[in-house]
Amino acid sequence: MLTVYTLATCDSCRRAVKWLKANNTPFEERAIRDTPPSAAELRTMLKGQDGVVRALFNTAGRDYRDLNMRRVLPTLSPAAALDLLARNGNLVKRPFAIGPGVALVGFDEAKWAAAIG
Repeated sequence: MLTVYTLATCDSCRRAVKWLKANNTPFEERAIRDTPPSAAELRTMLKGQDGVVRALFNTAGRDYRDLNMRRVLPTLSPAAALDLLARNGNLVKRPFAIGPGVALVGFDEAKWAAAIG
């Protein structure tokens, strides 16, 4: 089943959930702050992002700025960056959807339609 990590106050997350419901796509929704994606899910997602760790980070978020991730992220190994994301859901770009054959970060309707159908 598709798992979608969301934040209630995120407009992109609300659009993604609305789109999934409109397309009768079964999914499980998880609050990204309370239950961040696991390290294994992040590694799977990373493959879908051509190995670009930065693509998994919510670069517009307060935590990203407060932790000075713009400066810190280039110094982290991919493993350390994924560990940080797995511990802090606020740093993860959302919505974050993962399931059999699906690994999507951010909401782009055309990409979601192509991946999910």
